[in-house]
This record gives sequence, C-alpha cells and structure tokens, in this order.
Amino acid sequence: MSGFYTEADYENSVIELFESMDYIHVYGPDIERDFHSPLYDDVLEDSIVHLNPELPKDAIADALFKLRNFENGELVQKNELFMDYLQNGVPVRFFAKGEERSALAYLVDYKNPDNNSFIVANQWTFVENSNKRPDIILFLNGLPVVIIELKSPSREETDVSEAYL
Repeated sequence: MSGFYTEADYENSVIELFESMDYIHVYGPDIERDFHSPLYDDVLEDSIVHLNPELPKDAIADALFKLRNFENGELVQKNELFMDYLQNGVPVRFFAKGEERSALAYLVDYKNPDNNSFIVANQWTFVENSNKRPDIILFLNGLPVVIIELKSPSREETDVSEAYL
C-alpha cells in the first residue's frame, strides 16, 4: 500500500505546482486572523492600498467594508456583485476638501500582473454555519478565488460526492 498517494501527498504536490508558478505558500493554521471571514484580510488591505495609491484611507475603508459585508441577496446575486467588483472595481465614496467624491477601488491590476499578490493556502479554516476547511484556497490579492478539495483516488470508499461543496 505504500505505493499509493495519500490526500496529503496530493495536497503537497498541488502546493508545489503553484509555488513553481510564483505563488507564495501559507499554512492556514499559522495565520492569525478572523475565522468568520474567508478573506485574507491583511493581504487584501495591503493590496487595495498598493493598487489605489491615490485613494484616501476613507475610500479604502469603504471598499473593505463592502467586501466584508455583501448586501443581502441570493448566492447568485452575491457572486454577480463579487465578479463586478473584481472586474470593474468597488465603488467608494469619500470626502476631499469638504466635498463628497466617488471613485473606484480596484482589486486587481490586469495590466501588470506582477502588481498582484498570488497565494496558495492549505488548511484554511473559516466558520460559516460550521467549520469549513478546504484543502487548498487560491487567493488573489487576499480574495479567495479558487477552492480545491482533494480526494485520494487510492481510497475506493471515497468518491467525488465526499468533496467540499
């Protein structure tokens, strides 16, 4: 049986694959954070500041608030809003010289990919009705964009229905 790959072997192989593409690897339990949020908050805030140097702190805070507190709605509407934020930026309001202004806080630099943060995290626990711990999450500028749940094909009793949904 030692010739079979375990789920941990697959996890490590996937992490190595992403590291070879210049993703930074983090181990979820080592990161101090809010477990009720799937966001990588420290990286997210740093990325928004980095990508939007012209925006004041109030605008950055507005963007972070909107990302952390999606409006009520069905999952489809929330996903549409998130995709709009990713593609077009987060509309923000702030005051400058006594006047209310509006702008967009961009979440991704599509023109210069090197300006973005790419992180592969494993065992990233977050609480949403119950504890969730996908095997791997890919973060783009602190935003979880891909969840990977691995199952070992050497275990006959486990099939795709056992994967995280």
